[in-house]
Amino acid sequence: MRELTHIARNSVEWREAPDPKLRSDQEAIIAPVAATSCDVDTAILAGHGFLDPPFALGHECVARVIETGDAVTAAAPGDLVVVPWSINCGTCGHCRTGLTAHCTSVPHMAMYGAPIGGGWGGLFSDLVHVPYADAMLVPLPAALDPVAMASASDNWSLSWRLVAPHLKARPGARVLVVARGSIGLYVCDIARALGACDILYVDPDAEHRKLAETFGARTAEAIEPIRHGFDLAVEATGRVDQLALAVKSLAPEGICESAGNHFRPGALPLLDMYLTGVTLRIARDNVRAHIPDALDLAASGTVAPERVVSHVLDWEQLPDALPEKHLKPVFVRDTPRPHTDRPIALRDHAHRDI
Repeated sequence: MRELTHIARNSVEWREAPDPKLRSDQEAIIAPVAATSCDVDTAILAGHGFLDPPFALGHECVARVIETGDAVTAAAPGDLVVVPWSINCGTCGHCRTGLTAHCTSVPHMAMYGAPIGGGWGGLFSDLVHVPYADAMLVPLPAALDPVAMASASDNWSLSWRLVAPHLKARPGARVLVVARGSIGLYVCDIARALGACDILYVDPDAEHRKLAETFGARTAEAIEPIRHGFDLAVEATGRVDQLALAVKSLAPEGICESAGNHFRPGALPLLDMYLTGVTLRIARDNVRAHIPDALDLAASGTVAPERVVSHVLDWEQLPDALPEKHLKPVFVRDTPRPHTDRPIALRDHAHRDI
């Protein structure tokens, strides 16, 4: 089989690898049919990460199950499934409490798409080994489009977690989104659907702002801190100065969720944060626990994740197209349509080169 391999700055290529094999009755082999890049992949390809190539890329996809061990009950060959980005067993103490990104059955930070906690391959591969199939694989509801939900492995479900629990606790909250990629746009859509009374989306990209406006957000290219302006802030830029802006715009006892990968150091306004009484969370997401709720919201008809898909491209275009600067390209092969009467409409400027 082939796996898409990051070999140098803004450069990837197909490399041959052994076909994965089942090694226990709890495992599965899957074939991605709609895979997309995470916001952090752009930074990695640009050379801003902390890992030296070569390594297999990709950690967001909907896949078709090819083979399962005898003990697997969550999915069967032929099923379409969401594959979470982190490797988790489902039975250790951390997994049982929802901390699936910190599974103790595997090396710390074990994941697809980056050799941080061992070599697990990437989801831009022809075939992928899933070591804990019942714990990891989530069936894709028949009504959902695999292309629209290619990001449910990480960014879509992460975006649900960034806002949904907070809007449940604080109905009608004011939400600030400081972002650069797909996460911030998903957050705008979800926050609107879940009742935020005001959403301000800050991004220097005019096309991103235009899309955020279709989700009901006010937009700005840049802002100065808005004192006591928001109950919840989401930062997804990876820039500490933008994180500082977000926390300085919070109301007393406000909450800031940072989904940016902060590869570079910087200073935060700690005294201001102390006096305001803010809560700041900077974390990789325990995404497996949130995927079912995020899929339920996607199936509700109140959100439109398909609008964030910028390009739909053939699987064979991965080496050439992935390094290009697209918001949310989805690479497809053998992708069935959903069993629904709901129209699946991508944005007007999305490209369907398949």
